[in-house]
Amino acid sequence: MRLFIVANTDKAHVRPALDALLPWLGERAEIVGIDTDQEVDLRSVDADTILALGGDGTLLSAARRLQGKQIPLMGVNFGRLGFLASFTPDNFRQHFQQLLQNKLPISSRLMLEASIVDAWVTCNLSDPFEVAQKRRLVASALNDAVVTAGPPFHMIELEIRADSDTGIKYFGDGMIVSTPSGSTAYNVSAGGPIVSPDVPAFCVTPICPHSLSFRPVVISASTNLIILAVKVNPGTTLFCDGQQADRVQTGDKIVVRRAPHDVKLIENPDVRQWRSLAEKLHWAATPRYSGPI
Repeated sequence: MRLFIVANTDKAHVRPALDALLPWLGERAEIVGIDTDQEVDLRSVDADTILALGGDGTLLSAARRLQGKQIPLMGVNFGRLGFLASFTPDNFRQHFQQLLQNKLPISSRLMLEASIVDAWVTCNLSDPFEVAQKRRLVASALNDAVVTAGPPFHMIELEIRADSDTGIKYFGDGMIVSTPSGSTAYNVSAGGPIVSPDVPAFCVTPICPHSLSFRPVVISASTNLIILAVKVNPGTTLFCDGQQADRVQTGDKIVVRRAPHDVKLIENPDVRQWRSLAEKLHWAATPRYSGPI
């Protein structure tokens, strides 16, 4: 097996773990490269597997940098939650042996693509080919695309359309469009629903809406979601997987659709979705008291 390693050495314990793993891995696989700066263009990597040491953020960065190249990602979590990086430093060696024997499941996770079309550009926003020709920016995300109000942190006004439907105007602090993989991230913190990773859908969740009737919705991943910036702040910004994509100006159009490529993710067979959610998000946890009542 040809193995490429992405290691976030800014995280505690990653550098010592990498140094300890390299001799062991070198006896079992051909290590074709190591990226500790998270700057390597992974499209140029010739490997069978990419090992991401760090956390969900490290794996998200690797997924974006693959740009559609179908190399499976195996994430080892050195962070807190680890929804995507489902292996731990303690159980990694056991599971890597299973990977060498082709005994680990590999899932296909959908990604989204967010494009910004300038306010002054005329464009059929439902036509992905025309959008691709006229957009000023495109970015992909495995978790989410987020429009945030930004400084001076006044409420912004957005208009949301699904394909060619009539738009709905909304006042608030922004909008989250998440994939099922990202539904347990910022989306759930903002009150959005958790969606199973195998459901082809997007969660559309308003951030602090100035209306109690504007609720999160789940739409088909085949939908072209159009967000029109009716009135925004100088600091209003589009983020993809937490990384700044570009500032958003009044009149700009943001088109979010399913990316033309998915990401292959090597799954931990010992992790069960609902049990993992219960443990990481403390579902149905009984109250804990510090003393007698």
